[in-house]
Amino acid sequence: MAWTTPGIDFLAQKLLFPASLNYGALRVALHFLKYPVPEWALVSISVLVIPLRGAATIAYRRRKYRLEAEARGARLAPILEHSKSFGNTKLIDYLTTIWKTGYPGDGFWDFVKQFGTFFNINPVFTDVIFTLEPEHIKRVLATDFDNFEKGERHIEALQGVLGSGVFSSEGEMWKFHRTMARPFFSRDRVTDLERFDRHIQEAIVLMKQRIGTGYAVDFQDLIQRTTMALATEFLFGAAVNSLQISVEDLPQPYNHPDYQASVQAFSKNPANEFSEAFLRAQTVAAERDRAGWVWPLTELFEDRVKKDMKTVNSFVVPFVEKAIRNNEERIRANGGAEQGKREVDDDESFLEHLASQTSDRTVLKDQALNLLLAGRDTIAATSTFLFYLLSQHPEVYNRLRAEILEKVGPTKRPSYEDIKELKYLRAVINETLRVLPPVPWDVRHCKNGAILPSPDPKKKPIYVPPEASVVYGILMMGTSEDLWGPDAAEFDPDRWIDDRKQRFIANPFIFVPFNAGPRICLGQQLAYNEMSLIVTRFMQAFSSFTLDEAAIPPEGQVPKEWAKGKGRKAKERFRPKVVLTMSSEGGMWFKAKPAEDN
Repeated sequence: MAWTTPGIDFLAQKLLFPASLNYGALRVALHFLKYPVPEWALVSISVLVIPLRGAATIAYRRRKYRLEAEARGARLAPILEHSKSFGNTKLIDYLTTIWKTGYPGDGFWDFVKQFGTFFNINPVFTDVIFTLEPEHIKRVLATDFDNFEKGERHIEALQGVLGSGVFSSEGEMWKFHRTMARPFFSRDRVTDLERFDRHIQEAIVLMKQRIGTGYAVDFQDLIQRTTMALATEFLFGAAVNSLQISVEDLPQPYNHPDYQASVQAFSKNPANEFSEAFLRAQTVAAERDRAGWVWPLTELFEDRVKKDMKTVNSFVVPFVEKAIRNNEERIRANGGAEQGKREVDDDESFLEHLASQTSDRTVLKDQALNLLLAGRDTIAATSTFLFYLLSQHPEVYNRLRAEILEKVGPTKRPSYEDIKELKYLRAVINETLRVLPPVPWDVRHCKNGAILPSPDPKKKPIYVPPEASVVYGILMMGTSEDLWGPDAAEFDPDRWIDDRKQRFIANPFIFVPFNAGPRICLGQQLAYNEMSLIVTRFMQAFSSFTLDEAAIPPEGQVPKEWAKGKGRKAKERFRPKVVLTMSSEGGMWFKAKPAEDN
């Protein structure tokens, strides 16, 4: 109901409607029994039956699942209990605080130490199994794929932002989206780097202009503008003007005298409206997902994504309308005959091809937004983290730059064949994806119940009940010493070249930044090629990158106590911000030395 709020809809569905049924049934029963009951008592009983029925259902379900596990020779995952709170609400509050202020994995590493690599978080009486076991990931993503889906709860949390696109759909709709997308990730299309290069060159010009003023540049913002241009070029056939700005329009660093004015100007700049609105909407979607099935109760008086999604849709819809018009023109040029399923034309954009298969504007808009999220945010995040890690490891920067200058040269645009020869670059990208993956967590929903192997062969396997969610920690797996050895927290690209790569070869499910199984990312090779082009061009243009911590605003500065943490947390000089994807809170501020200054 568009005129209501998620909270009102939720209460109507979970409280008002059931209470009305209870009231009607009681009223009819008492009429025939001719037993007088005060109206207030009748209403109270009608309402109280609901939580009593819920409590009985929870108790019955818990016993049922225990018996099912025993019947299968298995056991249930241990349940996390935090201060013995009702519905584990204190645990939810604790994790919410950590997500906002801590480092990804905070709290969970303590749970792993106490309970092992899998446990049931059990928020608000729902089964949410957290795991770091590669064999579990293999079952969930690949060998038992049909039994694990995105899940209704997860989809409902994201639907207000991503609609029914490929990342928030199941069944036939997911197959339709994936089938339509596949031709656009053919070898010819993902290796056509020429059309992307001019946008990267525009970004380099802006960066040189900012560096020339003596102040740092927010590389994260610059790369997001770049990947926005790359993604819209690929998806819509024409790039938006995200880089058609002056250097004064870039965010100013915290140590610049015009910082406050820059923050206000940035938020009001029409060129930034879409990005800012999409980020706010993603933040709400992530908070909904983390809150579980009761998230609508946090939105009793408003739909928190409605306003921002109006801005987002106003950006995407014109591209959808243009694609539909172009398809109609193709049909007229074809004598009025529908073309149906056909090969993709060379000059056809993704959205135009999708419009030839459906005229449903909602489907077109949702798919465009889903792929824009993947094409812009994930590549921007990985590119930003890669240069951050290089800024902390100048020896890796120098070695990689030497490879690029030797194999490609100081100014030449790399070809696909050149990129294939950049072995160390591929290792640097993989190592970045290992320690700082753009999507640090993912989730699946078990349909019919499943048996997962026990990490301890002496113990029974684990039973995952029907309707349970399985959350797997991609970032935590990537920095787990059990999986990657005692140097797991170290950024060392050589692990993808020397004997240590055998860990991955022997167990590829310890590294799943692009997912795995039937849902593996169709754009994986495109992502590698785009990132390789970005890295190559920026390293040709700049001989060094330095993190300027004085330029970081207060919300992005690392707390001093992090230095006492373990693993990556103690090493990090930026604050990761996790929404649907991961980014750097407050930006990523670099100074760089132009190559011509050497």
